[in-house]
Order: sequence, then C-alpha cells, then structure tokens
Amino acid sequence: MTEARQAAGRRDGAEQNRRVPGTPSWVSLMTHGMTATQEFYRRLFGWEFQPGPQQLGPYARALLDGREVAGVGQVPAGRRLPVAWTPYLASDSADTTAATVRQCGGTVAVGPLDAADAGRMALASDPGGAVFGIWQGAALKGYAVTGVPGAPVWHELITRDTASVTTFYQYVFGFTTRPADPAGTATDGGADRLTLLLDDRPVAGVSGVGAALPAERGAHWLTYFAVADPDESVRRTVDLGGRLLTPPADGPLGRSATVADPEGAVFALLHRD
Repeated sequence: MTEARQAAGRRDGAEQNRRVPGTPSWVSLMTHGMTATQEFYRRLFGWEFQPGPQQLGPYARALLDGREVAGVGQVPAGRRLPVAWTPYLASDSADTTAATVRQCGGTVAVGPLDAADAGRMALASDPGGAVFGIWQGAALKGYAVTGVPGAPVWHELITRDTASVTTFYQYVFGFTTRPADPAGTATDGGADRLTLLLDDRPVAGVSGVGAALPAERGAHWLTYFAVADPDESVRRTVDLGGRLLTPPADGPLGRSATVADPEGAVFALLHRD
C-alpha cells in the first residue's frame, strides 16, 4: 500500500476533474438524525453543509473550505436501512454499469435515477454483499478534494476473501490488481490483500479477512478520512459520542484507526507520513 500512499499524495488538495470509470468519486452517509449527524462531523472534521438533491429524501452536501467532500442523507421513515458510509464509483453510464452489475452476479437496489442536475446514480451490492454506489457525474463530478484533513483519502473493501469478488470488480469497472504491501495494515494484518488499479494507478484496496469478517456487518466498504493526528481525532470522536473500534496503529497507508459515529456508521481516520 506504500504505492497507494505515494499516488494519493500527488493529488492532495488538487481539484478532481477527471473521473476515470471505476474511480471512487463520492462518498455518502445515510443516517436517521440529520441534525445531530451534521453537528458531529462539523465538530470532528470542520465540515459545513448545504442542501443537495432530494430525490431520495433530505440530503445535504458536506463542504470543507467551500469544496464538496461528502454527502449526508436521511434514512426514509419506515425503512430499515443500515447506517453506513458508501463510496460511489465513477461511471460514464450508470444504466450500462447497473446492467453489467446484474449480469455479473451483483444486485442493484436503487436506480439508476437522476439526482437533479448533479448526475445519475444507482446503489448496488457485489456478490459478497458489499454495498457501493455508481455515479455518473454531471454538474457534480464528485468530491472536489481528497487527501487533506477532513476529506476522503482511501477506500478499502473488507470481504471474506479477495478471490471471491475481485473478478466482479475487474469485469464491471475494468480494474487491474496487484498484491498489496505484504506488511498489511491495521485493518487486516496483511493476510489477503490486493490493490485495485486504473491506468496502473492505485485507487482502492481489497482486504480478505476470512472468519474475522464482522457477522453483524458482513462484507462492506470502509472509507478513510485524512486527519492530522489520528490519536487526537480518536479522542475527539469519543468525546463527541462516537466509539473506538480499532486503536491507532502504524501501517503502510500511514497511521490509522477505525471508529464509529454516534449512530454506528463506521469509518477510518488516517494520517499519511
């Protein structure tokens, strides 16, 4: 994963205009309490919020220094949806990608549908059950900045084993793969890891954790947010009502910790060397 840290470092703070299909380009949280959730992330990351597309209910875009970095939406009343961060992978055609997902054994749960003039989206899951989004950007290409404190910096698929889902992502999005740094990360100990690449550029990772896969969550995507000091950010997370899941530890990505917000949405905090 050292290569991933180096590649992301070259893009820190840069405007993300080009969206190669398959590139993680947006991340969105579905929650029950919009007001409390926005306050938590405002105090943790310094985010501000403005209204976003309302096709699926109340939704707000999170801004860092005036630039979009994420979205927060409200779980519709009566729906038993997981409270979770979901990455969206870029597509030139959400409809075509959704059809390919179905052909390859995945499931499309929502869409494709238009999100006002921002773009066209769908929510899907891979054959292992991990949920991800499909994003065909229009007015909103995706998050405007990555790698700086408070912005997304990396995405990792946590699944039972890499072999069972890698072919799916290769076929749907055109990824190639490379063995990750054998030293592993704090997330999985390095047992079974791959880096996903587009145009030979690291864009995400896959970690096979076997029996350590959380029974209550199953396969899932984990979003890493950049922070200046993971230890201090963990303390702040807990002070704000969140929980520590995995203590800060050093790994090839940098120093990271896994936490949950007050409603249980899991994410990681990362500082790169």
